[in-house]
Amino acid sequence: MTDLVAVWEVALSDGVHKIEFEHGTTSGKRVVYVDGKEEIRKEWMFKLVGKETFCVGAAKTKATINIDAISGFAYEYTLEINGKSLKKYMENRSKTTNTWVLRLDGEDLRVVLEKDTMDVWCNGKKMETAGEFVDDGTETHFSVGSHNCYIKAVSSGKRKEGIIHTLIVDNREIPEMLE
Repeated sequence: MTDLVAVWEVALSDGVHKIEFEHGTTSGKRVVYVDGKEEIRKEWMFKLVGKETFCVGAAKTKATINIDAISGFAYEYTLEINGKSLKKYMENRSKTTNTWVLRLDGEDLRVVLEKDTMDVWCNGKKMETAGEFVDDGTETHFSVGSHNCYIKAVSSGKRKEGIIHTLIVDNREIPEMLE
C-alpha cells in the first residue's frame, strides 16, 4: 500500500468498519479496502477524478468515495454513506441509534439499537429479540451467552427528548456510548 491517500472509520450497526483508499496519481490506480479486504481495484485509469461506489457491512450499506482535483496535482477525497457526507451520516445516525459498549465474560461487546426498526445488534450479529409492554414503556429482551439483557424504552415526558432507551444486563444499567 504505497499510494494510500485516505482512511475512514465508519460505525454501522454491525460494527466499526475501516475503509482505506489508494490513489496512484501517476498511474490512475484506484484501490478500495474495507476491513483490510480488497473491494475494488482499477489499474491505469486515465481520468484521475471521479467516484468509486461499493458496499460496507452486513447490511450492504452503500458507500462512495469522491475524488476531486483541488489544485494542480492535489486531490481531495470525501466519503459518502447512503448518499450523505460521512459527517452528516454520523450526525443522523446518532439520532436513529443507541450504542453501548461493555465487557462480559472477558469479551468486549458493542450493542446497537436501531430505533426505527427496534433491531438489536451485538458485535455484528442481529439478535433474536422479544418485545414486551410494561407499565412505564416497553422492554426488548435478548440474550448474550448466559446473560439476560433487555433495552427499556420509557417516555422522557418531554417532546424534545422523546423516548429514553436504557440497556440492562443482569439487572444492572449500562451507560450509553456517544459515537
